[in-house]
Amino acid sequence: MKALILGHGYTAGFLTPLLRAEGWQVTGTTRDAPDRLRAAGAAPLLWPGDEDRVREAIAGADAILISAGPDGGHDPALADFAADFARARPRWLGYLSTTGVYGDRDGGWVDERSELAPSTRRGRDRVAAEQAWQDLAARHDLPLHIFRLAGIYGPGRGPFAKLRAGTARRIVKPGQIFSRIHAADIAQVLLASIHAPRPGGVYNVCDDDPAPPEAVIGHAAELLGLPLPPAEDYATADMTPMARSFYAESKRVSNDLIKRELGVRLIYPDYRAGLAALLRAENAPA
Repeated sequence: MKALILGHGYTAGFLTPLLRAEGWQVTGTTRDAPDRLRAAGAAPLLWPGDEDRVREAIAGADAILISAGPDGGHDPALADFAADFARARPRWLGYLSTTGVYGDRDGGWVDERSELAPSTRRGRDRVAAEQAWQDLAARHDLPLHIFRLAGIYGPGRGPFAKLRAGTARRIVKPGQIFSRIHAADIAQVLLASIHAPRPGGVYNVCDDDPAPPEAVIGHAAELLGLPLPPAEDYATADMTPMARSFYAESKRVSNDLIKRELGVRLIYPDYRAGLAALLRAENAPA
Protein backbone atom coordinates (compact mmCIF):
# COMPACT_ATOMS: atom_id res chain seq x y z
CA MET A 1 0.00 0.00 0.00
CA LYS A 2 1.22 3.46 -0.88
CA ALA A 3 0.52 6.66 1.06
CA LEU A 4 1.22 10.21 -0.08
CA ILE A 5 1.34 13.20 2.30
CA LEU A 6 1.26 16.61 0.65
CA GLY A 7 2.94 18.94 3.12
CA HIS A 8 4.79 16.45 5.32
CA GLY A 9 5.26 18.58 8.41
CA TYR A 10 5.08 18.20 12.17
CA THR A 11 1.87 16.17 12.39
CA ALA A 12 2.76 13.88 9.50
CA GLY A 13 5.94 12.98 11.35
CA PHE A 14 3.76 11.10 13.86
CA LEU A 15 1.59 9.37 11.24
CA THR A 16 4.37 8.08 9.01
CA PRO A 17 5.89 5.67 11.59
CA LEU A 18 2.42 4.21 12.25
CA LEU A 19 1.90 3.59 8.55
CA ARG A 20 5.39 2.17 8.11
CA ALA A 21 4.79 -0.25 10.98
CA GLU A 22 1.85 -1.64 8.99
CA GLY A 23 3.94 -2.07 5.83
CA TRP A 24 2.93 1.10 3.97
CA GLN A 25 5.30 2.88 1.61
CA VAL A 26 5.09 6.56 2.51
CA THR A 27 6.02 9.48 0.28
CA GLY A 28 5.87 13.07 1.48
CA THR A 29 6.42 16.47 -0.02
CA THR A 30 8.65 19.11 1.50
CA ARG A 31 9.87 22.54 0.49
CA ASP A 32 13.40 22.14 1.81
CA ALA A 33 13.78 19.39 4.46
CA PRO A 34 14.22 15.99 2.77
CA ASP A 35 16.43 14.65 5.57
CA ARG A 36 13.66 15.24 8.13
CA LEU A 37 11.25 13.17 6.01
CA ARG A 38 13.78 10.37 5.58
CA ALA A 39 14.30 10.30 9.35
CA ALA A 40 10.54 9.83 9.81
CA GLY A 41 10.49 6.99 7.26
CA ALA A 42 9.06 8.85 4.26
CA ALA A 43 10.53 9.16 0.78
CA PRO A 44 10.84 12.91 0.10
CA LEU A 45 9.66 14.84 -2.95
CA LEU A 46 10.32 18.55 -3.36
CA TRP A 47 7.23 20.68 -3.85
CA PRO A 48 7.49 23.19 -5.37
CA GLY A 49 10.13 21.81 -7.70
CA ASP A 50 9.28 18.22 -8.57
CA GLU A 51 5.65 18.46 -9.67
CA ASP A 52 5.87 15.66 -12.23
CA ARG A 53 6.91 13.12 -9.61
CA VAL A 54 4.22 14.42 -7.25
CA ARG A 55 1.67 13.82 -10.01
CA GLU A 56 2.94 10.25 -10.39
CA ALA A 57 2.63 9.75 -6.62
CA ILE A 58 -0.96 11.06 -6.64
CA ALA A 59 -1.86 8.64 -9.44
CA GLY A 60 -0.40 5.65 -7.61
CA ALA A 61 -1.43 6.34 -4.02
CA ASP A 62 -3.89 4.24 -2.03
CA ALA A 63 -4.17 6.92 0.67
CA ILE A 64 -3.51 10.64 0.33
CA LEU A 65 -3.32 13.20 3.14
CA ILE A 66 -3.45 16.92 2.40
CA SER A 67 -1.56 18.68 5.19
CA ALA A 68 -0.64 21.83 3.27
CA GLY A 69 -2.76 24.76 4.39
CA PRO A 70 -4.13 27.68 2.36
CA ASP A 71 -1.59 30.21 1.18
CA GLY A 72 -2.86 33.71 0.52
CA GLY A 73 -6.42 32.47 0.32
CA HIS A 74 -5.66 29.70 -2.17
CA ASP A 75 -5.23 25.97 -1.57
CA PRO A 76 -1.79 25.07 -2.99
CA ALA A 77 -2.57 21.39 -3.61
CA LEU A 78 -5.68 22.23 -5.60
CA ALA A 79 -3.90 25.05 -7.43
CA ASP A 80 -1.17 22.69 -8.64
CA PHE A 81 -2.84 19.28 -8.83
CA ALA A 82 -6.64 19.58 -9.11
CA ALA A 83 -6.69 17.78 -12.47
CA ASP A 84 -4.51 15.00 -11.07
CA PHE A 85 -6.81 14.50 -8.10
CA ALA A 86 -9.79 14.39 -10.47
CA ARG A 87 -8.23 11.37 -12.17
CA ALA A 88 -6.90 9.70 -9.01
CA ARG A 89 -8.58 6.73 -7.37
CA PRO A 90 -7.28 6.48 -3.78
CA ARG A 91 -9.11 4.37 -1.24
CA TRP A 92 -8.86 7.25 1.25
CA LEU A 93 -8.31 10.99 0.95
CA GLY A 94 -7.86 13.17 4.03
CA TYR A 95 -7.71 16.94 4.47
CA LEU A 96 -6.37 18.58 7.64
CA SER A 97 -8.42 21.65 8.56
CA THR A 98 -8.90 23.52 11.83
CA THR A 99 -11.54 24.07 14.49
CA GLY A 100 -11.12 27.76 13.61
CA VAL A 101 -13.85 27.19 11.01
CA TYR A 102 -16.42 27.39 13.85
CA GLY A 103 -15.41 30.88 14.91
CA ASP A 104 -16.10 32.37 18.33
CA ARG A 105 -18.78 30.69 20.49
CA ASP A 106 -18.18 32.63 23.70
CA GLY A 107 -16.99 29.45 25.40
CA GLY A 108 -19.88 27.30 24.14
CA TRP A 109 -19.71 23.82 22.66
CA VAL A 110 -19.44 22.94 18.97
CA ASP A 111 -19.58 19.61 17.17
CA GLU A 112 -19.33 18.55 13.53
CA ARG A 113 -22.93 19.65 12.86
CA SER A 114 -22.34 23.21 14.08
CA GLU A 115 -22.57 26.10 11.65
CA LEU A 116 -19.29 27.31 10.19
CA ALA A 117 -18.85 30.94 11.25
CA PRO A 118 -15.13 31.81 11.15
CA SER A 119 -14.14 35.11 12.71
CA THR A 120 -10.54 35.30 11.43
CA ARG A 121 -8.97 35.38 7.97
CA ARG A 122 -7.30 32.04 8.65
CA GLY A 123 -10.66 30.49 9.53
CA ARG A 124 -12.33 31.91 6.43
CA ASP A 125 -9.54 30.55 4.24
CA ARG A 126 -10.02 27.11 5.78
CA VAL A 127 -13.78 27.17 5.18
CA ALA A 128 -13.13 28.04 1.54
CA ALA A 129 -10.54 25.26 1.24
CA GLU A 130 -12.88 22.69 2.81
CA GLN A 131 -15.60 23.66 0.36
CA ALA A 132 -13.26 23.46 -2.62
CA TRP A 133 -12.16 19.95 -1.64
CA GLN A 134 -15.76 18.88 -1.03
CA ASP A 135 -16.76 20.22 -4.46
CA LEU A 136 -13.92 18.33 -6.15
CA ALA A 137 -14.77 15.15 -4.26
CA ALA A 138 -18.43 15.39 -5.23
CA ARG A 139 -17.64 15.92 -8.92
CA HIS A 140 -15.14 13.07 -9.14
CA ASP A 141 -16.33 10.60 -6.49
CA LEU A 142 -13.29 11.01 -4.25
CA PRO A 143 -13.32 9.46 -0.73
CA LEU A 144 -12.73 12.73 1.10
CA HIS A 145 -12.47 12.97 4.91
CA ILE A 146 -12.02 16.30 6.71
CA PHE A 147 -10.28 16.57 10.08
CA ARG A 148 -10.74 19.78 12.06
CA LEU A 149 -7.75 20.01 14.38
CA ALA A 150 -7.63 21.90 17.67
CA GLY A 151 -4.42 23.57 18.88
CA ILE A 152 -1.56 21.13 18.26
CA TYR A 153 1.17 20.41 20.80
CA GLY A 154 3.75 17.68 21.30
CA PRO A 155 7.52 17.19 21.57
CA GLY A 156 9.20 20.49 20.78
CA ARG A 157 5.86 22.28 20.87
CA GLY A 158 5.16 22.65 24.55
CA PRO A 159 5.54 25.47 27.07
CA PHE A 160 8.59 24.11 28.89
CA ALA A 161 11.32 25.83 26.86
CA LYS A 162 9.75 29.28 27.29
CA LEU A 163 9.21 28.71 30.99
CA ARG A 164 12.83 27.73 31.47
CA ALA A 165 13.97 30.75 29.47
CA GLY A 166 11.73 33.05 31.47
CA THR A 167 9.83 34.17 28.36
CA ALA A 168 6.51 32.36 28.94
CA ARG A 169 3.52 34.67 29.35
CA ARG A 170 0.32 34.01 31.24
CA ILE A 171 -2.22 36.08 29.33
CA VAL A 172 -5.61 36.14 31.06
CA LYS A 173 -8.79 36.85 29.16
CA PRO A 174 -11.84 36.07 31.34
CA GLY A 175 -13.90 33.24 29.91
CA GLN A 176 -11.29 32.26 27.31
CA ILE A 177 -11.33 28.53 26.49
CA PHE A 178 -9.22 26.60 23.97
CA SER A 179 -9.28 22.98 22.87
CA ARG A 180 -6.00 21.16 22.22
CA ILE A 181 -4.70 17.89 20.80
CA HIS A 182 -1.39 16.04 21.06
CA ALA A 183 0.12 15.26 17.64
CA ALA A 184 0.32 11.55 18.51
CA ASP A 185 -3.45 11.51 18.96
CA ILE A 186 -3.98 13.21 15.60
CA ALA A 187 -1.94 10.42 14.03
CA GLN A 188 -3.98 7.66 15.64
CA VAL A 189 -7.24 9.32 14.53
CA LEU A 190 -6.01 9.48 10.94
CA LEU A 191 -4.91 5.84 11.02
CA ALA A 192 -8.27 4.77 12.45
CA SER A 193 -10.03 6.57 9.61
CA ILE A 194 -7.78 4.95 7.01
CA HIS A 195 -8.78 1.58 8.49
CA ALA A 196 -12.49 2.49 8.43
CA PRO A 197 -13.15 4.98 5.63
CA ARG A 198 -16.43 6.92 5.51
CA PRO A 199 -16.26 9.17 2.45
CA GLY A 200 -17.75 12.53 3.28
CA GLY A 201 -16.87 12.19 6.96
CA VAL A 202 -15.95 15.27 8.99
CA TYR A 203 -14.27 14.84 12.38
CA ASN A 204 -13.24 17.18 15.17
CA VAL A 205 -9.85 16.15 16.57
CA CYS A 206 -9.28 17.44 20.10
CA ASP A 207 -8.83 16.16 23.64
CA ASP A 208 -11.41 15.85 26.43
CA ASP A 209 -10.56 18.98 28.39
CA PRO A 210 -10.93 22.45 26.84
CA ALA A 211 -9.09 24.79 29.19
CA PRO A 212 -7.96 28.41 29.59
CA PRO A 213 -4.45 29.00 28.24
CA GLU A 214 -3.21 30.40 31.54
CA ALA A 215 -4.14 27.10 33.25
CA VAL A 216 -1.83 25.19 30.89
CA ILE A 217 1.07 27.57 31.53
CA GLY A 218 0.44 27.38 35.26
CA HIS A 219 0.42 23.58 35.30
CA ALA A 220 3.59 23.41 33.21
CA ALA A 221 5.35 25.77 35.64
CA GLU A 222 4.23 23.58 38.54
CA LEU A 223 5.62 20.47 36.82
CA LEU A 224 8.97 22.19 36.39
CA GLY A 225 8.99 23.63 39.89
CA LEU A 226 9.32 27.14 38.47
CA PRO A 227 7.59 30.32 39.58
CA LEU A 228 4.23 31.05 38.02
CA PRO A 229 4.58 33.77 35.36
CA PRO A 230 2.71 36.90 36.39
CA ALA A 231 -0.82 37.26 35.07
CA GLU A 232 -1.21 39.79 32.25
CA ASP A 233 -4.56 41.27 31.33
CA TYR A 234 -5.36 40.49 27.69
CA ALA A 235 -6.95 43.92 27.26
CA THR A 236 -3.72 45.78 28.02
CA ALA A 237 -1.01 43.20 27.26
CA ASP A 238 1.59 44.12 24.63
CA MET A 239 1.03 41.43 21.96
CA THR A 240 1.61 41.10 18.24
CA PRO A 241 -1.50 41.09 16.03
CA MET A 242 -0.88 37.40 15.31
CA ALA A 243 -0.65 36.49 19.00
CA ARG A 244 -3.72 38.56 19.81
CA SER A 245 -5.70 36.86 17.03
CA PHE A 246 -5.45 33.52 18.83
CA TYR A 247 -7.59 34.99 21.59
CA ALA A 248 -10.31 36.14 19.17
CA GLU A 249 -12.21 32.87 19.55
CA SER A 250 -13.36 30.98 22.62
CA LYS A 251 -15.09 27.61 22.35
CA ARG A 252 -15.26 24.06 23.59
CA VAL A 253 -14.97 21.42 20.86
CA SER A 254 -16.65 18.03 21.14
CA ASN A 255 -14.63 14.93 20.23
CA ASP A 256 -17.47 12.43 20.66
CA LEU A 257 -17.52 11.37 17.00
CA ILE A 258 -13.92 10.14 16.80
CA LYS A 259 -14.59 7.96 19.84
CA ARG A 260 -18.00 6.69 18.81
CA GLU A 261 -17.34 6.11 15.11
CA LEU A 262 -13.60 5.44 14.91
CA GLY A 263 -13.18 3.78 18.29
CA VAL A 264 -10.38 6.15 19.28
CA ARG A 265 -9.12 6.08 22.84
CA LEU A 266 -6.97 9.14 23.35
CA ILE A 267 -3.39 8.59 24.46
CA TYR A 268 -3.39 12.04 26.08
CA PRO A 269 -6.99 12.86 27.04
CA ASP A 270 -6.07 16.22 28.60
CA TYR A 271 -3.19 18.68 28.76
CA ARG A 272 -2.07 17.36 32.14
CA ALA A 273 -1.41 13.88 30.72
CA GLY A 274 0.22 15.36 27.63
CA LEU A 275 2.55 17.70 29.51
CA ALA A 276 3.56 14.98 31.96
CA ALA A 277 4.50 12.72 29.04
CA LEU A 278 6.52 15.48 27.38
CA LEU A 279 8.46 16.07 30.57
CA ARG A 280 9.12 12.35 31.04
CA ALA A 281 10.44 12.14 27.50
CA GLU A 282 12.71 15.14 28.06
CA ASN A 283 14.14 13.54 31.20
CA ALA A 284 14.55 10.05 29.77
CA PRO A 285 18.11 8.79 29.37
CA ALA A 286 19.51 9.21 25.87
